[in-house]
Amino acid sequence: MTETAVTPPSERAVRKAAPGEARAPRRSGRRRIALPYLLLLPALLLELLVHLVPMLMGITMSFRELTQFYIRNWSEAPWSGLDNYTVAIDFDAPVGQALLKSFVTTCGFTVLSVGLCWLLGTAAAIFLQENFRGRGILRTLFLVPYALPVYAAVITWAFMFQRDNGLINHVLHDQLGIGDSPAFWLIGDNSFWALLVVSVWKGWPFAFLTVMAGLQNIPRDMYEAAALDGAGVWKQIRHITLPSLRSVNQVLVLVLFLWTFNDFNTPFVLFGKAAPEAADLISLHIYQSSFQTWNFGTGSAMSVLLLLFLLVVTGVYLLLTTRGRKTSDV
Repeated sequence: MTETAVTPPSERAVRKAAPGEARAPRRSGRRRIALPYLLLLPALLLELLVHLVPMLMGITMSFRELTQFYIRNWSEAPWSGLDNYTVAIDFDAPVGQALLKSFVTTCGFTVLSVGLCWLLGTAAAIFLQENFRGRGILRTLFLVPYALPVYAAVITWAFMFQRDNGLINHVLHDQLGIGDSPAFWLIGDNSFWALLVVSVWKGWPFAFLTVMAGLQNIPRDMYEAAALDGAGVWKQIRHITLPSLRSVNQVLVLVLFLWTFNDFNTPFVLFGKAAPEAADLISLHIYQSSFQTWNFGTGSAMSVLLLLFLLVVTGVYLLLTTRGRKTSDV
């Protein structure tokens, strides 16, 4: 007689359960893949409501003849096509000339503000890398401008820049004897420098905080080896610190550029609704062009042009910095 292999009932149950057990990891894997998207969904919806929807509405307004007569129901404003853009970039007309002058002023202001913020922040971060008594207190004091509310800080600066009883003129004119008479800081050509001082004071602590965080990733052994080879402080900064901070500085400069070029709160609180001609930044200029002339279609077109400019500059900057990083890595 030939013996036939009989499979026990327990093994059959195990074999039948095996396919079901194989499906369980697949389901859990799908859940793991879907979980990050589910967690990001609330943020994406809020981003859509807060930023994308108003941006699309602004782009739509730029193609309409939206004036004070259609404020109650802007969707009924007649289509104007590219007329608003033509008016904005017609540099032979008053509107285009004013926009171009504001754009040039904003570019110069942004270059100076970003450069000074980066320079002061980097110098302070490098200085505070050494251990000395009171370093923690200085770090806290340096971050105070970044922690203060913007409106409270700028209003304080506005009082300090007052001509008759402001602290700036009291120190410069009354104490140091600079100038024949107290200067006007909030009107005229000096308004540009007053706005620059406030912008740098408000922005350099962020550069300081970012660079200080980047310095923590540089090994101290590199500085010790460079010192043994006879490299001084300046050579160490030039050949070790700055190259090691290249990726940090690339992000820092881009963020400072976007913040400064788009800054509306600082000039608005410092000067009010009508900024002096010397400090007419483009963000405040677009606001004035929209709400003083009640021509929201032209103001929206200016905003779209500003958005396109910032997108192009950001794309070119990222392209150049990424290509430079790849070249240096090779």
